[in-house]
Amino acid sequence: MRTILLLIFLLISIPAAAAEPCTKATNDCTRWVGLGGDSRALVYSTYPLDQKNDKIVRALIVVHGQGRDADNYFRTSLAATFLAGAFDNTIVISPRFASNNGTGCRDALAPNEVNWPCSGDSWRSGGTASNNLKLTSYDFMDAIVRALARKENFPNLKAIVISGHSAGGQFVTRYEMGNQVHESITIPITYVVSNPSSYSYLDPERPSGANNELRAFGDARNCTTYDSWPYGLKNRTGYTAKIPDDQLKKQLASRPVTYLLGEIDILPLGGFDSSCPAMAQGPTRLARGQSFAAYVKAKYNAHHQVVVVPLCGHNARCMFTAEVALPILFPK
Repeated sequence: MRTILLLIFLLISIPAAAAEPCTKATNDCTRWVGLGGDSRALVYSTYPLDQKNDKIVRALIVVHGQGRDADNYFRTSLAATFLAGAFDNTIVISPRFASNNGTGCRDALAPNEVNWPCSGDSWRSGGTASNNLKLTSYDFMDAIVRALARKENFPNLKAIVISGHSAGGQFVTRYEMGNQVHESITIPITYVVSNPSSYSYLDPERPSGANNELRAFGDARNCTTYDSWPYGLKNRTGYTAKIPDDQLKKQLASRPVTYLLGEIDILPLGGFDSSCPAMAQGPTRLARGQSFAAYVKAKYNAHHQVVVVPLCGHNARCMFTAEVALPILFPK
């Protein structure tokens, strides 16, 4: 009788445990996303992506910065989810864009794990994997979005939020512009671009003067790459290379974006891009974000939002756990 009771207890308790969110930035919360053939990439996730979960109504995806520390960004995402009281009905995902080029980037790669490019047209801008020329970093995000869109697994999902800070913000602003899944699924996607060092301008004009008027860039002769990808649309490679300019412009303007900018992100710290193409966009990350948002509104009629987070500098935890950020990351 005791054995029978124990079996009944186990049968009852196992599903309950499986329904609990995974809330530790350890291997227990990691999962592999297949990208065709043997290729795979890692995510941290509060719930499985391939099991039915009818409690989930929203998905929050948070892309890490240049340090590719998905575990730390998962911790930040968990803190924000706790403050929003959203663990029960939100799946939180932090993808890892692992990179090992033998010099500056030396992430340890698991067998068959995709090695994303670390420089040039890198993982930030949809660059092609160094160990699989058929894959780009934006294909990885496409695969995550498509997994979330499967009604058999998430029948009540109503919103997907794709967000990123710093280098992750660069990833999100360009993925928003270029991805080919936004209109192909029925679940609304919103994009939260936080404190990137640069944006992709749609034409040769740049902010200039005390009032940031849009003008032809005055130092084009010396700064010859100011309008090349990923700072502009010229000479694109990777995911966006086959997409016409006009389509990229239309997509960027029509999709819902919030630029989440730190009020005191005004210092050249934390991987600040001080190259001439980046400096052509403004002197600080705050100025660049404000100017780019004003630019796409004035020239392309984009209805993007700008939210300045008080007293935050270049710090993902400060940005994503701020009171003004929570309703944006966890829409009702």
